[in-house]
Amino acid sequence: MRFRHRAAALLATLSLPLAGLVGLASPAQAATSATATFAKTSDWGTGFGGKWTVKNTGTTTINSWTVEWDFPSGTKVTSSWDATVTNSGDHWTAKNVGWNGTLAPGASVSFGFNGSGPGSPSNCKLNGGSCDGTSVPGDEAPSAPGTPTASGITDTSVKLSWSAATDDKGVKNYDVLRDGAKVATVTGTSYTDTGLTKGTDYSYSVQARDTADQTGPVSGAVKVTTTGDGGPQPQPGDEVKLGYFTNWGVYGRNYHVKNLVTSGSAEKITHINYAFGNVQGGKCIIGDAYADYDKAYTADQSVDGVADSWDQPLRGNFNQLRKLKEKYPHIKVLWSFGGWTWSGGFPDAVKDPAAFAKSCHDLVEDPRWADVFDGIDLDWEYPNACGLSCDTTSAPNAFSTMMKAMRAEFGDDLVTAATTADASDGGKIEAADYGAAAQYIDWYNVMTYDFFGAWAKNGPTAPHSPLTSYAGIPQQGFNSAEAIAKFKAVGVPADKLLLGIGFYGRGWTGVTQSAPGGTATGPAAGTYEAGIEDYKVLRNSCPATGTVAGTAYAHCGTNWWSYDTPATVKSKMDWAEQQKLGGAFFWEFSGDTADGELVSAIDSGLK
Repeated sequence: MRFRHRAAALLATLSLPLAGLVGLASPAQAATSATATFAKTSDWGTGFGGKWTVKNTGTTTINSWTVEWDFPSGTKVTSSWDATVTNSGDHWTAKNVGWNGTLAPGASVSFGFNGSGPGSPSNCKLNGGSCDGTSVPGDEAPSAPGTPTASGITDTSVKLSWSAATDDKGVKNYDVLRDGAKVATVTGTSYTDTGLTKGTDYSYSVQARDTADQTGPVSGAVKVTTTGDGGPQPQPGDEVKLGYFTNWGVYGRNYHVKNLVTSGSAEKITHINYAFGNVQGGKCIIGDAYADYDKAYTADQSVDGVADSWDQPLRGNFNQLRKLKEKYPHIKVLWSFGGWTWSGGFPDAVKDPAAFAKSCHDLVEDPRWADVFDGIDLDWEYPNACGLSCDTTSAPNAFSTMMKAMRAEFGDDLVTAATTADASDGGKIEAADYGAAAQYIDWYNVMTYDFFGAWAKNGPTAPHSPLTSYAGIPQQGFNSAEAIAKFKAVGVPADKLLLGIGFYGRGWTGVTQSAPGGTATGPAAGTYEAGIEDYKVLRNSCPATGTVAGTAYAHCGTNWWSYDTPATVKSKMDWAEQQKLGGAFFWEFSGDTADGELVSAIDSGLK
């Protein structure tokens, strides 16, 4: 949820100081020169941090890059970012990831790693040539394949065929794209896609890769509709409309359960996730006892106008939520555990999934507040990957094992989970078995926001919640459409996926360019945290000046912000309905206006 960003670990290294440069440079493709240089950025005795910088010193754009080097025995890479790093013995290879392979003349890109041992790299090669820019190996990107043709369409599958691409060094394979997201890589010119949903529209295209792993332009697209009626369609009112309510909001934000009533939001939502409970010592535990069940409310602060007494058994948010449910019986409340700050306890907890699930059930069903909650939400950021901390001990199936135990313990109560939206190649969606776990959950809250932000303090400016990709997006796979497509591809039914909306913006300062892609000097000032601000503030302080990829952006003075407006929320809800998703959720109530503009847009859009 908020106060965390999944892209920071990928981008922070771009701002590391350049120290101890070793001249190990080179070229990349025909009529282009390039260099690769290495810098040791830190050293802690038993290990070190390193950074490679690839620069296009020629006059022609580079479409992809591969850096190779040798380490002496005993030195190795232990983790890396912004490149895919592999090795064969002491020979190491780093290839660009999807978003940073293209370098215009004069442009440069860096990737980093942590290493162990005392050695330094030697024998550097860049795209097969010397790293000092003295040799220029020719290698052109492949052409676009032919537009695919579809045959053998069934309820759940389709066969695709296309004419071959051409390349000066030969085509190695083809990426098959469904709705813009890669679903397969094949060596031939045909592919059968399976596991589809009947009565559903899909769009397919293909892209060739050459022997240097350069990708060429994407082919034309073919539209395919699977046979069958698609099963029962969502009826009006069936979609989930869920908002997060934070326990800490009752302090500085002065946002209380009663605000859901006065804003008109309570009648327009279906579910509330109460955030957060903690995960510690292998158990679910209370997050903030005072806010949760002890804070006394006066009559004017209370949902029903009745003040808390000093001796009543339950006060605080839990009692206010109880009163809210009495006033609005259609609302279901789930207790959410974890979040960005408290996800570090999950790896220990899942060592004994049954005991963990029992501790959560015992807490959620405590007799003092059992009637308040209708289930549990698990927000693990992230299984077998890194958030505020890194999970280095859990197996890839730890997530499904946890959700299976939760379902067994909670029975017919709601069991849900918040998930990453990182659909990049090798990204966080691929790190855990979300498809296998889907059988145990009611839905996933896919966190389709915080893709980009001012943790990359110099930019480029980019919308933090793009619905689709767009020309110049800083990283491929960082958008809502590709995230939803990837979850579907691993077997998660569409109606178990909720689209995420952020009720806030992310922004930079020192920006002169109005359109996305500009440079910056740092994060813009925010009320509670630099680089982030509530929608209710931004709508007046920095009104939207344009839209990109289904979301809004604003340039005011030297500040640049991206955020969703009622209009873009409505368009996202239209898209969610076209995709037959289970609904939408948002983070979080206090970012909305006093009359609930964004909640109203979600409600009117999901009809």
